[in-house]
Amino acid sequence: QVQLVESGGGLVQAGGSLRLSCAASGSIFSIYTMRWYRQALGKQRELVATITSGGTTNYADSVKGRFTISRDKDKNTVYLQMSSLKPEDTAVYYCNADVEKPNLSGVWNYWGQGTQVTVSS
Repeated sequence: QVQLVESGGGLVQAGGSLRLSCAASGSIFSIYTMRWYRQALGKQRELVATITSGGTTNYADSVKGRFTISRDKDKNTVYLQMSSLKPEDTAVYYCNADVEKPNLSGVWNYWGQGTQVTVSS
């Protein structure tokens, strides 16, 4: 079993910054791709940013130039640095990871519980 725990969410004014963290723990051999998703109230969940084990990143067009995804391999942690925040960034943010487990074949996908980000105008 693997647990993903997000932290760093909260209330921030438009134009401000916030850094989200997601720490993976449990039975983990390695982590391939880590992702951040978000889901606004009444909206479909969308992919925000992705980072591979090799450090390749991808971003949704709506956050390019404002958000930065990074990871600390030693801590099995992924970060999302958010700047120039807009009210439309308000959502529950979820981390997601593709995990290789010890003595088990295949790749297992896990979700965190989510953390609320609210941007006031």
